[in-house]
Amino acid sequence: MNENLFSSFITPTMMGLPIVILIIMFPTLLFPAPTRLINNRLVSAQQWLAQLILKQMMMMHSPKGRTWSLMLISLIMFIGSTNLLGLLPHSFTPTTQLSMNLGMAIPLWAGAVITGFRYKTKASLAHFLPQGTPVPLIPMLVIIETISLFIQPMALAVRLTANITAGHLLMHLIGGAALALISISPTTALITFIILILLTILEFAVALIQAYVFTLLVSLYLHDNT
Repeated sequence: MNENLFSSFITPTMMGLPIVILIIMFPTLLFPAPTRLINNRLVSAQQWLAQLILKQMMMMHSPKGRTWSLMLISLIMFIGSTNLLGLLPHSFTPTTQLSMNLGMAIPLWAGAVITGFRYKTKASLAHFLPQGTPVPLIPMLVIIETISLFIQPMALAVRLTANITAGHLLMHLIGGAALALISISPTTALITFIILILLTILEFAVALIQAYVFTLLVSLYLHDNT
C-alpha cells in the first residue's frame, strides 16, 4: 500500500535508458503481414474488422480524403492495441502520456488543416466567419474561431490521456482497497473484487472506444477540410 499511486505512469527504463520506443513498437507484432494464400482465423478476423471500420469511416469522405485511409486505420489499430496491452499487469501504457498523444494529434490535425487551406482555401477561411455575422462582432468571432481551431489537437490529446489515466487510477485504487480489506472484512473484499472485475471489463471497452473516438475526430477534421 506504500506504492506511489502514479508509479505505473512513469516511463520505464532499462540500464538508465528509456525503453518507451520498444514498448510503442511492440503492438506491431500483434498484426503480422499475411504471408499465406489462405489466412488463419486471427488474421482474417483482423482484416474483416479493419475493413468494416474503414468502410464506415471513409463513407463520408471525398476521394481526396480517402487517401488518408491507411493512416487512419493504422492509427486506430495502434491506439487500440496500445490501450489493451496497458491493461496487463505490470505494463506501461504510452497513451497515458500527454506528450505522446500531442505528438499524434498535432501532426494529424495540422495535416488536415493544411490540406484544407491548400485545396479549399475559401471554404476553410469561411469557417472563421459564419455567414450573416453582424459587423461589430466580426473581430471577436474571428478570434474565437481561431482559438477553437488551435484547441482541437489539445482537446484530442487531453481526452485520450484523461480517460485512460482515470481508468488506470480507479483500477489501482479499487485493487488496493480489495487487498487491504481481505484481512478486515472478507465479504466486503469479495464485493470490492467483483466491482474490480466489472471495472476491468469496462476498461477493455473504454480502451477500444477511445481509440475509435480519437480516430473518428481526426477523420471529422479531415472531412471538414477536404
